[in-house]
Amino acid sequence: MREGATQCIKIDDMEYEVFESLLHFIYTDKLSDSCRDDKAIAMRHLLVATDSYAREPASVCCTHFIFSTALDGKIKAWLYDNLGSRVDYDAPGHWCTTMAYSADGSRLFSCGTSKDGESHLVEWNESEGAVKRTYQGFRKRSMGVVQFDTTRNRFLAAGDEFLIKIWDMDTTSLLTTIDADGGLPASPRVRFNKEGTLLAVSTHDNGIKILANADGARLLRTLENRSFDASRSASETVTKPLMNPLTAVAAVSAAAAGTSSGNAAASAITAMNGDNRSLVDVKPRIVDESLDKSKVWKLMEITELNQCRSLKLTDNMRTSKISRLIYTNSGVAILALASNAVHLLWKWPRNDRNSTGKATANVSPQLWQPPSGILMTNDITDNPEEAVHCFALSKNDSYVMSASGGKISLFNMMTFKTMTTFMPPPPAATFLAFHPQDNNIIAIGMDDSTIQIYNVRIDEVKSKLRGHSKKITGLAFSNVLNVLVSSGADAQICVWSTDGWDKLRSRFLQIPSGRPTSNILDTRVQFHQDQLHFLVVHETQIAIYETTKLEPVKQWPVRENSAPITHAMFSCDSQLIYASFLDATVCIFNASSLRLQCRILPASYLPQNISSSVYPVVVAAHPSEANQFALGLTDGGVYVLEPLESERKWGNPPPAENGSTSNLSTAPNGASSSDQPER
Repeated sequence: MREGATQCIKIDDMEYEVFESLLHFIYTDKLSDSCRDDKAIAMRHLLVATDSYAREPASVCCTHFIFSTALDGKIKAWLYDNLGSRVDYDAPGHWCTTMAYSADGSRLFSCGTSKDGESHLVEWNESEGAVKRTYQGFRKRSMGVVQFDTTRNRFLAAGDEFLIKIWDMDTTSLLTTIDADGGLPASPRVRFNKEGTLLAVSTHDNGIKILANADGARLLRTLENRSFDASRSASETVTKPLMNPLTAVAAVSAAAAGTSSGNAAASAITAMNGDNRSLVDVKPRIVDESLDKSKVWKLMEITELNQCRSLKLTDNMRTSKISRLIYTNSGVAILALASNAVHLLWKWPRNDRNSTGKATANVSPQLWQPPSGILMTNDITDNPEEAVHCFALSKNDSYVMSASGGKISLFNMMTFKTMTTFMPPPPAATFLAFHPQDNNIIAIGMDDSTIQIYNVRIDEVKSKLRGHSKKITGLAFSNVLNVLVSSGADAQICVWSTDGWDKLRSRFLQIPSGRPTSNILDTRVQFHQDQLHFLVVHETQIAIYETTKLEPVKQWPVRENSAPITHAMFSCDSQLIYASFLDATVCIFNASSLRLQCRILPASYLPQNISSSVYPVVVAAHPSEANQFALGLTDGGVYVLEPLESERKWGNPPPAENGSTSNLSTAPNGASSSDQPER
C-alpha cells in the first residue's frame, strides 16, 4: 500500500469469522490467531499493511451498537457479544418505534406511535438514555404508525395527516409540510436518498412519489438522458434492463428535501404504474421549473371562468335564497333548503363520464323528485322569509330533520314523505345536530337561547341546557372528547359534557373593538377532523379553538371596511377552509396556518350580468373530495366549484414564517386585496 494513501476501503459483506477477527482487533489492538480462514488471514495482512505504511493510524469504521425496538416500547442497545443488552430505554408512547442516526452518526432519533395514536419524534441523549428534544407538530391521534427519516445532518421528515412533515433537527417546531399533490395515505412512509436530494413517499394506491430539490432535479435529468440513450440502443439490440422494474407512479410538483427553507425546485418524474416495464422502457418526464418559483410563494387568484371548473345546478322551480346546503354523506347528491321552506335535492348520475356517480363539476346532476312528485316542505310561520332555517342529515342519508320557523319535520329522503312533526313554536328551532353515536338523539338549538336534547324514538326531551342569553346559532359534537360545543347570537361559545349534559366552560368571542356587526352571519362552529379543535366563524373573523381549554389558537380577523364573511367551513380533510364573503368573493385558507392560499373572484363563477346583490350565503364541502365545494346564493342558485384538472388543487400552502404554523393574519380587502402580512 502506498505511503500516505487516504483511500477508505469499505467492505459491505463478510463471513462471521472475518468479522470476528476485525472485532478482536478493534477491542484489543491485537490480531487473533484463532481463525485460519483465507479471508481472515487476508484481513490480518491488510491490517498489518495499513498499520505499517499509513502516515495516520489505521482505523476500522464499525457500528458500535445495534439498537432493537419492540412492541412494548422497549429500546435495547447491544454490543457484538452474547452478554445481553447493555442499555434499556423506554420509547415515548410505549409501542411501535423506529430509530435512525443522523448521517454522520452523531445524533440519535426515534419516532413512535402509541396504541392511542399519539406520535412522538424525539432526539436522544445516547449516553444517558434520556430524551434530549421532543419535536412538535403531530396530530393528537394519528391514523397509523408514523414513519420517519433523516437527511444531511439537518432535517427530519415524517409522514402524518396525509402529509410529509419536515423539521430542522435543532428546532422542535414544525418547519413545513408537503402534500405532494395529494394521494398520500394517512401515515405515508418516507425515505431520503443518501445525498438528501430525493425523497420517496408511499401513496395510498401502493405507488411511490419521488420529491426532488434542485440537485435531485439535475440527477433526474441525467437519468432521463441515460434512459433515452438506452431506449435507442434497445430498439436495435436486446439489452438487459438498467434497473429493476419500475412499477410505481412518481409525480411531484413541489419538494422540500434538503433545503433550509423547506422549499425546493419543483420537479417530477412520471413512470408507468404497475406495467412491469424497466427504466429502459419508460422515459421519465421531468418538469423543470425555476428556483425562484419555489422560493417565492404566490397567492393563487382565480379571476376568469376558464381558470376553474364551475357548474350551476339547474332548477326548474322558482326558488328564493338558499338558506342551508349540504352534500349527502355518500357524496352523490346535494341537498338545499331554500328560504321558502322547500328542499331541493340534486343527484349525480353514474355513467361513462362519471364512473363513480359522485358529485362533480364535470357532469350536470338531476333535480330529483320521487314519482309521486311531492316536495319536502317545512311547516312555516306567517313570514317564512324571516324565519331561521335549519336541517340535519342522518349518517346513512335516509332521513333529514328540518325546520323553518314552525314545527320540526322528519322527512324520508327516498320518498320525501313526512315521517313526523314535533315541537311547535314557541320557541322555534334555530339549529339541529344529530348525536354522532345515536341518530335517535338530536340536539336542538332554540330561539329562546336553550338547547334541548331530544329523543325522537320516545318523543321526549331528555335535557334542557341553559347558558346562552340569545338564540342558538351553531352546534357541533366531538365523539372523541364526548362534548357538545354551542354558539349563540350572544357571541358566546359553550362546551357541554355529553355524559351528563353539564356545562364545562364558556367564553365570549373576541370581536374587534369598534367594529359594527350586521348579523349577516350568525356565529357557527364546526369540529376539525381531529375532533379536538373546532372552527368558529363570525362575520368579523375566522378562528380555530382548542376545545379542552376553550382558547383560540389561530385567528383571522376581517379588516375594517372589508366585505364581511357570510359563511365558512372545513374541507373534508380539514386541510382547507372555504369562506364566502358579502362581495361574492370566495377565499380558501390553509387551515394549519389560517393564511390565505387561494382567492376566487365572482367573475370566475358568476354570469357577467348578475346583480351585485347576489352573493353566497352558505358553503358546503364535499365529504370525500377535499378540493370540491358548493355555494348557495341569495338568488337561489347553487354552484359546484373545483380546480382545473391540470391544477388538481387550490394553489400551494403558504410557507410558514419562522418555522411557526400558529400565526395571526389579517383579512383581504374584499375581492381586490392581496394576502396580508401576519401579525
